[in-house]
Amino acid sequence: MRLMIAIILLWLLTACTTSVLAPTSQLVEKAIALELEQTQQQLNQQLDLNFQGFEIHRLSMTHRKPLTIQNLPTYRVQGTYNLTFKLPKRRLTQSQKPFEVYLQLQTEGKTWRLLVPEGSDKDSKSVWHSYFIQ
Repeated sequence: MRLMIAIILLWLLTACTTSVLAPTSQLVEKAIALELEQTQQQLNQQLDLNFQGFEIHRLSMTHRKPLTIQNLPTYRVQGTYNLTFKLPKRRLTQSQKPFEVYLQLQTEGKTWRLLVPEGSDKDSKSVWHSYFIQ
């Protein structure tokens, strides 16, 4: 009986710890939105487009790989999502867009940051730009 209770408690603690430390789909969506906002601003300036926002739908995370970057726990998250750009007279939808984001849990364990590698090199020794998500 005690063994059964110990196993159940261990399972509950493991389940709670994993769900708290691993990035959620809501967090991943915020990271993608942050990247899209930066891209949207650049396109608006360069092409004189009048984007009026976007919507992210059907986010699917296919891989979550734990890493350590700059001595902090980081996840490389990959998957797909559907994206709808809102233009003045129409909506442009792209389905099954692949994504890859790097999300880093900060020291206090409460906030997450989006990491973007400088250039195309994505190893742990790269120079990373960091953006607050939540």
